[in-house]
Amino acid sequence: MLEKSQIISVSDEVMGGTAVFANTRVPIQTFIDYLKAGESIGDFLAGFPSVTREQAVSLLEEMEKQITTATA
Repeated sequence: MLEKSQIISVSDEVMGGTAVFANTRVPIQTFIDYLKAGESIGDFLAGFPSVTREQAVSLLEEMEKQITTATA
């Protein structure tokens, strides 16, 4: 799994401070919206080639970790 800084970036200079995938201008919310709409990770990556599969999977793993830690 990647370090958090390799997955997510937040900077006022990039997309006005919106959380994006590191080294891209692709909002994390866009990925979440794709998944909520029933799209696959592959579909998302095809539309946003600047995001790596490793970043997308690491984000999901980090979200899972946060949820399981919060409910433990």
